[in-house]
This record gives sequence, structure tokens and C-alpha cells, in this order.
Amino acid sequence: MRSLRVLAPEHPLDFLAVLRDALAGSGPAVLPVPVGALTAEPDVRAHLGDVPKRVAVVIETSGSTDTPKRVMLATNALLAGAAASAVALGGAGQWLLALPVHYIAGVQVLVRSIAAETTPLVLPPGHFDPQDFRRLAEAMTDPLRYTALVPVQLARLLDAADDPALLAVLRRFTAILVGGQMIRPDLIAQAEALDVRVVRTYGSSETAGGCVYNGVPIGDTLVRVVDGQLELSGSVLAEGYLDDEARSTDHFLLEHGVRWYRTGDLGGVDPSSGRVTVLGRADNVIISGGEKVSLDAVERTVRAYPGFEEAVVVGADDATWGQVPIVVVAGGAADEGLAASVVAMLGRAARPARVVRVPEIVLLASGKPDRRALATAALADPAPDSSMEAWHKELGRSGPNNND
Repeated sequence: MRSLRVLAPEHPLDFLAVLRDALAGSGPAVLPVPVGALTAEPDVRAHLGDVPKRVAVVIETSGSTDTPKRVMLATNALLAGAAASAVALGGAGQWLLALPVHYIAGVQVLVRSIAAETTPLVLPPGHFDPQDFRRLAEAMTDPLRYTALVPVQLARLLDAADDPALLAVLRRFTAILVGGQMIRPDLIAQAEALDVRVVRTYGSSETAGGCVYNGVPIGDTLVRVVDGQLELSGSVLAEGYLDDEARSTDHFLLEHGVRWYRTGDLGGVDPSSGRVTVLGRADNVIISGGEKVSLDAVERTVRAYPGFEEAVVVGADDATWGQVPIVVVAGGAADEGLAASVVAMLGRAARPARVVRVPEIVLLASGKPDRRALATAALADPAPDSSMEAWHKELGRSGPNNND
């Protein structure tokens, strides 16, 4: 066993040295948490015990419940992910860190930098500004240049790419990895039209980050479908969950000497090409009029409608149908014909019951929509006062969320 150090790194490059020692086994394993978390909740992680000796990093993440998962990652899994990424992208290089290091995507940028023996450049935390990104990227020196983003960051960069200097910087990246959530097809098309190389990634903390690039498994990752859900295997798999044997057993299984991770994602694998398609979360499904409706599928359809590119679809109880989809959108985009489009694509059970308009789609620090807050506050109908100040009061926030 080895000790586990919980820390809230203010400076990612200082954390880089701690992470290097953890990977080498010369220092304790590390659990990075958001800046300020230890001060705000001093006792939450005080009683975490030791971890298996091979574990170098623990990532704390919450899924569909409020119970945190603490994913234990061995040195070999993290380095296997970094090596597979380098091969898939065409070589190791220099990275620009634009994500928090308490997320697996941020940690992997640092692990890849350690493996490549290059020094990453670090974007300051806070509001993501395309010009700040440009100025930092212009300082990169390696011929092979990479960054990892969430879709909202990519959208802001592409929207600002009418600036020739920014567009030139984006085109100099060997690859821009984008993951963490479903990415809109129009963003991919916009990047292609601008000659910006975007690589869509799929993975999780349990797989040491992205292990499927543009639908193709990398490294020795294997993907299969069991009961409609994706399962992954390979060197990148986590050891399990810290102090949660029941959850570890539920999500990781050993079959004929091979470990598999049950992702909880609906998807498929093309039998001829092996290409992986992710359809959405298996637990993001409602029963409407006796039929199963994937809210992720409804959201994909809604986002293809003009003015609803950033919309979020949540479920709500309904006296007649049991549950119904609700569309939450920022602004006043016209929704005439929206419901009919959804019905044409997915059937009558998927028809949105109504459109709820909010001042903004509030984001988590990861860049994902804060679905719990949107479902709670928007469905409680915070209007008639639709001001930004009233909206944040309804959400229980003191001001705009700049941790995106």
C-alpha cells in the first residue's frame, strides 16, 4: 500500500512535479481537487485511507448521483493511455493545458507531457477567452502541438476564428482533442471547413481518459456491446473505486481472464469497420406513455434545429404520460416546428412537452451543462423575473459561472 495525498493545486506546473513523483513511485499517490475545495470542505476527504501500491492517481468524479466516485488509476494505465494517444496522433509533442487538473483530461495532458519530456503551457483558470488561448499557443515551440478541450471551448474558438491570427494558431495544432460530452456535428463541420484538425475522443476517468479517437479504439483498447451498452477493455482500465468494493464489482468484471469496464453508455460497434458509435447514457432514459425515450437522442435532434444548438433536454413528471421531455434553451429562438421535427425523427413519445427559456445554460467546471440545476430551477419556472441576477439566485449562485 502507499499513502494518498489530497491537494488542490493552484499552479498546474507545481502539480506536474508531484504527479511525476507519483508516477515514478517516489512520492505518494495524488488526488487533485478543485482549488478551494479543501478549505470549503476540510473534513470531506480527511479519512481517505491508503491505496494499492500500483495506484498513482485518484480522480474524484460524480455521475448521475450525488455520491462521488473515486477512480483509482495505476501508473501503467496512465502511461498506456499517453502512449496510445501519441501513436494515434502521429507522435509525442508539446501540450497546451486548458482544462482543470482535477479532471482526467487535465491530468492526461500532464502525463503525456511527462512521457514526451516536454513542458506544457498552461492557460490561466477562469473564463475561457479565445485571445488568451491564442497568445499562449503562439508561444508553443514544438513541431507537434496538441491541446484538449470540451465542446464549449472549441465553439468559442471557432466562433472567433474570423481573426486571422487566431485561425493561424488553430491550424498549427497537430490535433485538438475534444471530448467530455457529445459534440455537435455542426462544430465538426465548421472545424473541417476552417482546416482545423479536431479529434473527437471518447473515454472516462475509468479508462484513464480518451481511448477511442474519432470512433476508432486506440492502443490495445477493445470495445464490445452487451445488452445495448458499451464495455471497454485494455491496459488503460482503472483498478476500481476507492473504498467502494460494491461499485467496483458492478462496473468492472473479469471474463475469461480479461477485465471489462461497463460504461453505462448506449452504443454500437460496426461489425465491418469496428467503428464505435455512442448514443447516450443508459440512465438518461424516461418512460413516456409506456415507451422508453432517450433524452440524449431527443437532445441531439433538438440541437440540429436552428437556434437550439446549445439546448438541453431534461425529463419531467407528467400526470398523463408519466414522464415527458422538456427542452431548456437560452434566449428566444423560435420553436415553431421543433416538436414536429422530433416526432418525425424519434416518434410521438419523444415529443417535447414544452420549451423552457432561461437567461443562460449554466455550465459545470468541466464545460458540461449543469443538468441538475437546469432541471430543478427551470422546471420550477423562475420567471417572471428572467434577469440574469434572478436566474443565478434561483440556482443558488452568487454570480455567473466562469469556470468553463
